[in-house]
Amino acid sequence: MAELPAEISLVTLNCWGLKYISKLRRERMTEIGRQLALADPQPHIVALQECWTQEDYQSIRHETRFILPHGKFYHSGPFGGGLAILSRWPIEESTMFRYPLNGRPTAFFRGDWFVGKGVACARIRYGPDPKHVIEVFNTHTHAPYEHGPNDSYQCHRTAQAWEVVKLLRGAAERGHLVLAMGDFNMIPSSLEYRIITSLAPVRDTWRVLHPDSAVGPAVHPAEQARHRPVPTAEFNIIENGAASDGPTNTWRWAPAQQKLLGRGKPEVPVPPETLDHKGKRLDYIFVGPGALPALGGSWTVRRARVGMMMRHPELGCSLSDHFAVEATLAFQPSTTSTPTAAVIESPVIPVSSHLPTTTAKPNPEKGTSTGTAETKETFEINAGTYLQSPTTSSFHSLPIPSSPKPSMTSAHQPPSLPLQTYDAILANLTQYIRRERAQTTWRTRHFLFWVLATIGCYVAVWFSPRNFVSFLLILVSSLGLAAGTVDGLMALLFFNGAEARALKEFGWEVRNARAIAAGDGGHRVEDGVREGGE
Repeated sequence: MAELPAEISLVTLNCWGLKYISKLRRERMTEIGRQLALADPQPHIVALQECWTQEDYQSIRHETRFILPHGKFYHSGPFGGGLAILSRWPIEESTMFRYPLNGRPTAFFRGDWFVGKGVACARIRYGPDPKHVIEVFNTHTHAPYEHGPNDSYQCHRTAQAWEVVKLLRGAAERGHLVLAMGDFNMIPSSLEYRIITSLAPVRDTWRVLHPDSAVGPAVHPAEQARHRPVPTAEFNIIENGAASDGPTNTWRWAPAQQKLLGRGKPEVPVPPETLDHKGKRLDYIFVGPGALPALGGSWTVRRARVGMMMRHPELGCSLSDHFAVEATLAFQPSTTSTPTAAVIESPVIPVSSHLPTTTAKPNPEKGTSTGTAETKETFEINAGTYLQSPTTSSFHSLPIPSSPKPSMTSAHQPPSLPLQTYDAILANLTQYIRRERAQTTWRTRHFLFWVLATIGCYVAVWFSPRNFVSFLLILVSSLGLAAGTVDGLMALLFFNGAEARALKEFGWEVRNARAIAAGDGGHRVEDGVREGGE
C-alpha cells in the first residue's frame, strides 16, 4: 500500500438531485463532479446526499475517477436513499442502515418514508496496520417540515440522532478513525445536535476551529438570545459555516431573481455585505480520533470551510441548493512519550453504556511521567487534543447548552445528557405516541365506516329504480371502500405495527439511558416498568 497520508481531506455535499423536480439536474451533477476533481486540496473521501439516480452517480464518478477511484452508491427504500461515498482508498465493507423511524407513508408528498432514509456505512483502509481504518457514516436525516412545539417529526429526528450515536460509538470502540458526514437537518442549538455531541465520541470539526460560531440562523430564538448583530453573507460563510439557505445560493433567490440567470446572461453577484437572516448550518463533519496510542500520534483538525460555492460556468446558477462543507485532518506524530493518564483508549464498557468522549489529563505544566518538560501545545497534541484556531469573531464564546463530559477514569460512568433532556425526549415521545394512537383510531373507524357503507350501497342497488343510480352507488362504495382499506392497512401495519414497535424500542433505550445517568444501575427498564435487578 502507498505511503500513509499526512492529511485527509473530506467533503460532504447535498447535491439536490431529485429526479423530475430539481432543476438543471444533469448539468449541475456533471459540474459537481468536475469541481470535485479540480478541488484543492484534492478530497480523499466525499459523502454525497440527494444523489438519487445511478445516472447522476455515474456522472460524478466519471469526472472524479482519477482522484477518487473507489465509490459506493447505496440502495434503500422504493426510490433509493440518495446516499453515495467516494474514496481515494478501497472500501472494504459497506452497509446501508435504515432508520427504524423515518416519516410516515401517509405523507407521500414529502417522500422521506419512501426513500428509506438511513446511514450509509463504509469501512475504508488507508494503511497496513489493523487500526489504519476509517469508518465513514454518511446520512441525510428527516427534513424539518414543521416547527415549534407541534412539530410531529421532532420525535423521528431525535430517534435518528440516537441511532447515529450508537453507530459512532461502535466504530470508536473498535479503535478506528470515525467520520460522520452529511445533511443532518439540524442546527447547533437543536436537541439532535446535543445528543450527537454529548453521547458520541466525536467532535464537530467546524466548532473545533470556530467555537464562537452561530447556533442557528439569525432569526432563530437561540441565536437571538446571544444578542449578536445580523451577520453579513460573507461572515456567515467564513465564520458561521452557513452552507444552507444563505443569499449567496441562487436556488434560494426569488423566482424573479432566478430569471436573471441562464446561458448567455451576465453574472449576478451578491455583495458580501448583504445581511443574511436565514443562513444556517445543516451539513456537518464529525470526527472521532481513533486508537491514538496504536497510531503513534493523533488526528487533528487542520482546516474547515464552506466549499463548492462557484456558479455553473454556463448557466450561472449555484451547483446545488446547499454548499459543501470541507475539512482537512492532519496526522500529528507523537514526539515524546505520552503520559499514561493521557492515553485515550476506549475502556471496556457494556454494550448498553455510552463511550466516554474525554479523559482526565495530567497538568502539562508539570511535564510527563518521565520528567521531560513539554509545552502545552505539544502535550495536547500527544494527548489527542484537536488543534484549535482562534475564532474570527470579535465576540467572546458563549457555550451551547450541553451535558458535562465525564472523565474516562471510570468505565462505569458513561457520558450522558442532563436528566431534564431525557425527560424532554420522553415527553415528546409520549406526545407523538398519543398522536399516532389517535391516527390509528381514526383510520380504523374510517375503514369500518366504509365497510358498512359499502354493504348498505350494495343492498340499495337491489331496490334502485334507475340504472344510473345503481351505477353511482357501486362507484361511490367502491372508491370509498378502497380508501378505507388503505387507511385500515395503515392502521394495522404501520401506525399500530412497524412504527409502534420502533417507538417502543426507542422509548426503552431512552428510559434505560436515563436510569443509568441517574445512577439507578440496580434496576432495569422493561417496557416502561422498572423492575428490581441484581
